[in-house]
Amino acid sequence: MIGFSDNIQFVNPEFFLLLLLLPLVGYWYLRRRKQHYGTLRMPSLESVRGMRSWRGRLRAALPILRAAAFIALVVAMARPQEVLKEEEVDAEGIDIMMAIDLSSSMLAQDFKPDRLEVSKRVAAEFIDKRRYDRIGLAVFAGEAFTQCPLTTDHRVLKEFLSKLECGALEDGTAIGMGLATAVHHLEESEAKSKVVILLTDGVNNAGYINPMMAAQIAQKVGVKVYTIGVGSTGDALTPVSRRSDGRYIFGLARVEIDEELLRNIAEMTNGEYYRATSAESLERIYDKIDQLEKTRVEVTVFKRYSEAFHPFVFWALVLLLLEALLRYTVLRTIP
Repeated sequence: MIGFSDNIQFVNPEFFLLLLLLPLVGYWYLRRRKQHYGTLRMPSLESVRGMRSWRGRLRAALPILRAAAFIALVVAMARPQEVLKEEEVDAEGIDIMMAIDLSSSMLAQDFKPDRLEVSKRVAAEFIDKRRYDRIGLAVFAGEAFTQCPLTTDHRVLKEFLSKLECGALEDGTAIGMGLATAVHHLEESEAKSKVVILLTDGVNNAGYINPMMAAQIAQKVGVKVYTIGVGSTGDALTPVSRRSDGRYIFGLARVEIDEELLRNIAEMTNGEYYRATSAESLERIYDKIDQLEKTRVEVTVFKRYSEAFHPFVFWALVLLLLEALLRYTVLRTIP
């Protein structure tokens, strides 16, 4: 039994060997045709040029109909089957909230094109790997809000993610509010594992919730927090002010990330702190988190088979009947 595509397979593929007869039959037919019809030598063909009728041209195609019928019958004898699969999934999923910084500094160009675009791309790749998990999205700058609650509809989640832009919120870095917003969506979760991935590039300077207080809440409700500091070392081309039309003015500014705070949040909640200084290192960090937080999945596949040879038999009979009708009616020749 061999497969033909994702849902078609052949039970008796050995019958395809019969197709090797086609070249032999074709050779025999051409030799027989030359012996059956005599040749007439003429000094010039000008007098008969263009005299071949449409019946003559059509009659030359009759062997093609018979060959097509033969191929259809061979396929039918190979016994194609349509495979209908059903999956029963038993998964211990993980609930994950992603909290992403949208402060203006996320437009810094030490990542190409900037920190935010790279963070969005890598986060989307991570979401694609977590097929059976509920994932949500919270964002924060000077304030925080929920962009997308926990969902298994990852297509919608990625659509929200792709539309994230700096400037939609009051500027600032309210790490405590971002973390608290994410944790809030996990408080009532019944998942075996509850995770927050907090990504920021700055120092907490806004909001009315202290980051360590938010970490204590996370610890209390059993939420593990992975913190990621995004930004190169040294100076980076960063928004330093904003014009009246909303466009940012860029200048060199020192990269400042409160690594001690992020490390303390991670340690308090049994998570990990990571520093991403490039797009490649950010990808490796998400890969590491993906490996640490594995979802247990048991998939039982049920297969049902449906015979699919009937159309091939039908068309073989149609082609043979058409060939016979043409040969003995419209395209009939007198021996």
